[in-house]
Order: sequence, then C-alpha cells, then structure tokens
Amino acid sequence: MPEIYLSTDIESDGPIPGPHSMLSFASAAYRPDKTLAGTFSANLHTLPEAEGHPQTMAWWKTQPEAWAAARSELREPAEAMPAYVAWVKSLPGTPVFVGYPAGFDFLFVYWYLIRFAGESPFSFSALDVKTYAMAVLRKEYRQSVKRNMPNRWFDALPHTHRALDDALEQGALFCNMLAENLEGR
Repeated sequence: MPEIYLSTDIESDGPIPGPHSMLSFASAAYRPDKTLAGTFSANLHTLPEAEGHPQTMAWWKTQPEAWAAARSELREPAEAMPAYVAWVKSLPGTPVFVGYPAGFDFLFVYWYLIRFAGESPFSFSALDVKTYAMAVLRKEYRQSVKRNMPNRWFDALPHTHRALDDALEQGALFCNMLAENLEGR
C-alpha cells in the first residue's frame, strides 16, 4: 500500500504527557500528491491527575480564541483515542505520522494511544518536518526553520494554534517539500 502522511498537531497544557494533558489533537491525512484523504480532530478532557504547567498556562492566556476552541465539545481520551486508531486504520495507505516538531506532537499522541487505546498504528516512529527540511535544503538543523524555507513551500493556510488548522497547514508544507524533493531525483 502507498504511504499516507498524517500531519498531526496537538495542543497541551504543559511540556510532557502525564503530569500535563493533551487538550486537543488533529490529523490531516495527505496522499503524496497533497490530496487530502480525510481529517480527524478531538478536544479532550484533561487527565484527572494532571495540571497545567504555569508557563504554558501563561501562554494560553495570550491565545483566548485558540483556548476556547480547544476547550469546546470535549471527549474522554478513553473514547477518542480508540476512535482515532480506527480512523487511521480505515485510511487508504500505510500511515506515517508527520509532525512539526514531531518530537513534541508524537510524544503526546503516542503516550495517549498506548494508555487509552493500547496500541499505536504508527509503531514507534514519526517523520519530523524540520528534519526533512534540513535534508532538502542542505542546511544545519537549527537553520532549517520556517523563516529560512522558500515561500513556494507555503500554501495560504492559517497557523492559529487550533490543532486542525495547524495540521492542515503543516501537512501542505510537508507535501510541497516532498514533491520538490521527489522531482529532484
């Protein structure tokens, strides 16, 4: 089966899962040609044993619209994560988790998947958009940031700190990078 790229973004109330909660997450499933195969998003109830990190909560106070969006229509993680696994498994391709930064987003999604669904359809791996940009641009990792990426890689999509918006935006960015890299072979 061909790969399908699940651009995934999360919003949290702290830097790590367990002591802190994943508030919201979304995946936009893209075929390699940037065709959107579907989306999944959920806003989650916080973990009963967790609490917001002071620095993260201070940042959220500067983002009231995104906070309100992440706190509406809440679902229990024990219901949302198995539903997400079923959705991923229904997609027409082998799923590849894509994140920006993957190290942060995958940490939360994987932890929640194992705790609440008992499995990960991504195994143990995730593709990091910034690392991919490093390889395509042939720049050092710390230089491979959005401001140093060519404008042609960016679609006119918003980055709102709402999980679905950001997953769509980052997925289109990745697909544009992928297309350019594959053309250069």
